[in-house]
Amino acid sequence: MKRRRFLGATAMTIAAGHLGLLPARNFGETGVVEAAQREPRELAAIGRATEWLNSPRLTAASLRGKTVLVDFWTYTCINWLRTLPYVRAWSQKYQQGLTVIGVHTPEFPFEHDLDSVRRSVRQMNVPYPVVIDNDYSIWRAFRNQYWPALYLIDAQGRIRDHQFGEGEYERSERAIQRLLSEAGVTGFSNGIAPVETGGFEAAADWTNLRSPETYVLYDRSEGFASRDAAVLDRRHGYRAPGRLALNQWSLVGEWTIGKQATALNTPSGQIVYRFHARDLHLVMGPARGANPVRCRVTFDGQPPRVAHGLDVDESGSGTASEQRLYQLIRQPKPIVDRTFAIEFLDAGVEAVSFTFGWARRHIETPHASYESIVYTFV
Repeated sequence: MKRRRFLGATAMTIAAGHLGLLPARNFGETGVVEAAQREPRELAAIGRATEWLNSPRLTAASLRGKTVLVDFWTYTCINWLRTLPYVRAWSQKYQQGLTVIGVHTPEFPFEHDLDSVRRSVRQMNVPYPVVIDNDYSIWRAFRNQYWPALYLIDAQGRIRDHQFGEGEYERSERAIQRLLSEAGVTGFSNGIAPVETGGFEAAADWTNLRSPETYVLYDRSEGFASRDAAVLDRRHGYRAPGRLALNQWSLVGEWTIGKQATALNTPSGQIVYRFHARDLHLVMGPARGANPVRCRVTFDGQPPRVAHGLDVDESGSGTASEQRLYQLIRQPKPIVDRTFAIEFLDAGVEAVSFTFGWARRHIETPHASYESIVYTFV
């Protein structure tokens, strides 16, 4: 799960059912937002949006009296991708009474491009209506802070349930069933919708995750360990150190480290990263309007073979043809510290971040009325 306010590796305690993340709201025992009883500002914000995919414009009036599931997402978020098969299944199973709306709120500048979002909706098989929230107006109306985030709204326009990040799928589906029943909707099975996952959508391997999201740019970067100090916003040659510690990364070749991305100026540049996770993803792509960039991945100095991801072959060869999330490694067990390297055979690539996800663990609490969960944002 990603938080909009980027704090690096930060931990905070959330009391489930007595949420403290959004202080302007008051979630009571029923989960109803008291402020929403006075004014359904969330649906009003959705209704004011003008750019829609997969659907004509939906207004607050057209949503009145309906059960609505709002899903905040951005197309480079691996956490959202792993929730997508569940939201897709719910949109199909409960289509007689549930309106699912995907709110695309971009994290990176290139995600503002409508054609890119449209392409992602098609490639990722997003079947339900998607509203474009480039100005964060819907995000602010919900006082949201996370990708992904689900909000379940009842027929009176009140938020009755929410889920931040991955997991709790059965609980969320039971909440959908409960609100549909309250609204008088019948004809759906009380069972749990079958879900098929795979590829990008495969469930995370949390037990083997030791690497945080790592931004390859100076605005939020941590762990930079090239032998040469970073030079910001100017072309500079970099060399790799003799050894990288876990979660350190390095550039090799002539790069420009920028605020929003790090760009390769000449062919044969590399990024090297020491990581610990089953999957390794890199948000990258050619600069807008530039040609595709060929790349080659190694895994502890060798071709990845069976550890290759969806976007490279067993030899490690691939092509960055658009700005998006690329899966470069999916390794079999045992999962241990590995050194990943990607060499770009052509100039012009822009790298943004290595992304893995987030971890959570349950903790004991003296309060019997709710369960405390520690969420670690990475």
